[in-house]
Amino acid sequence: MKFSEIEKEQWDELRPYLDTCLLPVTGMDGSEQPYEATEWLERLRDIMDLVEIPFKGRVVTYPACHYVTSSGSFSESLNAMCAALKRSGFKYVVLVSANPSLDLGCEAADLWIRPDEEGNIPEQAFVSHEIRLLWQS
Repeated sequence: MKFSEIEKEQWDELRPYLDTCLLPVTGMDGSEQPYEATEWLERLRDIMDLVEIPFKGRVVTYPACHYVTSSGSFSESLNAMCAALKRSGFKYVVLVSANPSLDLGCEAADLWIRPDEEGNIPEQAFVSHEIRLLWQS
């Protein structure tokens, strides 16, 4: 489910079932041309579909962090966001990125899903396996 689909009155009832937060990190740095930004977002959507569609009813997708910097401050902010999401009640935080070279060392995240070095999107079976392993831990 997307965060915007959950009404205030529903949250207490749904909370026990929605224990996993999906946090998209597009991985753009601001130098992209408009058509490149479109490509980034399409790739991110395709990767998110690998989690959102098969695990609807257990995963809540939060708003994306589109722009990142190479400085440590973004890594620290992302780590703080993941930790805050866990404090708010999510048991697991899964980061999804369209950028294969993005490595932010986010210790508070439980899983990082992104394309391989060649930019290939992971296979559905691989993503499903990784999510299930996470939930079994």
